[in-house]
Amino acid sequence: MKKKVLFLCTHNSARSQMAEGYLNSSYGDLYEAFSAGTEVTSVNPYAVRVMDEIGIDISGHRSKKIDEFFGVRMDILVTVCDAAHGACPMFPWTDERVHAGFPDPSGASGSEKEILEVFREVRDVIISFIDEKFG
Repeated sequence: MKKKVLFLCTHNSARSQMAEGYLNSSYGDLYEAFSAGTEVTSVNPYAVRVMDEIGIDISGHRSKKIDEFFGVRMDILVTVCDAAHGACPMFPWTDERVHAGFPDPSGASGSEKEILEVFREVRDVIISFIDEKFG
C-alpha cells in the first residue's frame, strides 16, 4: 500500500506543486503525493516550465487549500515553507510531520532567464530533499 504524503506551503503555487509532481513521478510506486496551501492562488507558470524541463508535467495541477484535506489520513505531512510550518501547527490526520524550509522562488525578480534560474535552483533543492527522504 502506498504511503500518502501531503506537501504544504502558503500559496500552493510553486514549491509544494513541484514536490508533489516530482514525488509522484519518481516514486509513485511507493508514495501518493498531494499538495495544498494555507491560501489558494494558482500554479506558478515558472514552476510548470522548470518541471517540464525535466519531463514532469504539472500543468494540470491546481492550487488547493489545506481545508480540502481536513480529515484525510496522511502518512507524512511536509511543510515546505516557514510560513506554512507556523500557520499549520496542528494536522492530527498524519503520522509524521517533516519541515523542509525551501526558499520561495515566487519572489524572484529580474529577467526571465534570471527568474527561471531561481526556480531551477529551488526545484533542484526539492529534488535532492525528496531523493534523500523518500528514495
